[in-house]
Amino acid sequence: MNNSLPKQTSLKSQSAWILFAKITGFSISSLLPLLIVRLLTQDEVGVYQQAFKVIINAVAILPLGFSMSAYYFLSRGEQRRKSTILNILLFNFVIGGLVCAGLYFYPQLLGNLYRNDEMTALAPKIGVVIWLWIFSAFLEVVAVANNEARIATVFIILAQLTKTLLMAGAVVLFASVEAFMYAAMIQAALQTAILLFYLKSRFSGFWLEFDWRFFREQMFYAMPFGLAGILWTLQTDVHTYFVGNRFSLAEYAIYAYGCFQLPLLSMLGESAGVVLISRMSELQARGDKRGIVNLTAQAMQKLSFFYFPAYVFLFVTASVFITTLFTDKYAASVPIFLVNLTLLPFDIWVIDSVVRAYKEFGRFLIVLRVFILIGLVAALWFGVQHFNLTGIISIVVITSLIERFISTTVLLRKLDVKWQDWRLLKAVGKTAIVSLFSGIITFFVYRQVREIMPTVGSNLVEMIFSQPKKNIVDFVSGSLTLGVSFAVFAPIYLFVMNRYNLIDEDEKKIFKNSLAKFSEKFGKREAIANH
Repeated sequence: MNNSLPKQTSLKSQSAWILFAKITGFSISSLLPLLIVRLLTQDEVGVYQQAFKVIINAVAILPLGFSMSAYYFLSRGEQRRKSTILNILLFNFVIGGLVCAGLYFYPQLLGNLYRNDEMTALAPKIGVVIWLWIFSAFLEVVAVANNEARIATVFIILAQLTKTLLMAGAVVLFASVEAFMYAAMIQAALQTAILLFYLKSRFSGFWLEFDWRFFREQMFYAMPFGLAGILWTLQTDVHTYFVGNRFSLAEYAIYAYGCFQLPLLSMLGESAGVVLISRMSELQARGDKRGIVNLTAQAMQKLSFFYFPAYVFLFVTASVFITTLFTDKYAASVPIFLVNLTLLPFDIWVIDSVVRAYKEFGRFLIVLRVFILIGLVAALWFGVQHFNLTGIISIVVITSLIERFISTTVLLRKLDVKWQDWRLLKAVGKTAIVSLFSGIITFFVYRQVREIMPTVGSNLVEMIFSQPKKNIVDFVSGSLTLGVSFAVFAPIYLFVMNRYNLIDEDEKKIFKNSLAKFSEKFGKREAIANH
């Protein structure tokens, strides 16, 4: 097959495909946490959360940013494309194998970390999952880096489908964390097979293209970002290990769901971010700082359209949102969730894609995050002894905001951003105001609806089930409350945004075309039914 550089597609098109894949994948996998909190005890949920926190963190940081180097090297010429692939596979295989061996021979590492004997027993299986997941996770990265967003979409959806089916089967049939480990192994093995087939079809003979000199060059590019990524992950998640070591399993489960990340918004940011990396790299190679600034501002405007209203809506409905998803057993998660939610509006700043275009900035991030991490660890060590769970998450949020402020200041100077450039974010500011206005009106409706819906939900469920369980009644009542609140918030937000021309014409066309297609299909079905 021809290994030349793939044809360039638009940023909006690539982002749209990746976002579609993420949303579809989320829709498929959204059932899983609902099953887990309802079929496992809080202690079992605590073990599950601890085990997969280790797995997810390991998969994120152990490749040291090596996989992400594909975004940089695959877009810079076809001479070393095969070598790029082989180097990444070798590195991921070796690093994953070393971790697997370490947890097999020293399983007490995890048990001591969490003061939990169950984690010691699970450690060897966790090691195998980490090894397989590190290797197979390259599938999504390489498809996007190779400018094949549509194929990446298929990979993402297929991975979520198989993972959800296997995990759901594990919780329904066995209801044990050990069963989750075996399900994760099977899913990763399937994904690995697809990865190898894809690489063989797109980079035929890549296994013959090892170049030690280029391996070192690729490693030197990736390491600063990899180390910065390690520090960022530690900075983001080290608090969970302090909580796991100090508090009970049930309290850890409450804390974990209080730190619940909004999957759809994370997917939106990731979808834009992975595509922006390649574009930022191209602009930097041409020395086009203004292009980088303008592209960053455009991305922030796009993200603020979703992030700001989501923040306001969830802040208003937080209590019902958490208890509806995770049951009343996790009502204590609400204060933690509200504090953690504070970071959401700041996630519109797409700093990572800009940083990866400048090698030297990766070194600065390492130094900065070392100091931030030291300060965070010291604060957490004091906090777990004197504060409750809400106090601990407050430490994390404050530390994260400090790091973002410093890195943003330095990056703005690097890009020669002037004070007058703030006009590029005028639409972002207006979006924040519109979101707040919509939230204030929704709050008064929500407060009334919240009192009424438990009765409505109970009556509705009793019409279907003769003796409904409390969990079902609470879920239906909460869903109705959130649905009515959203039905108030969304039209107000969209109307005002449109009134002040804060929605792009392209986005209006997409919405109108989608609505027209839906109406056309619905009309055809209705006509067939009547006939």
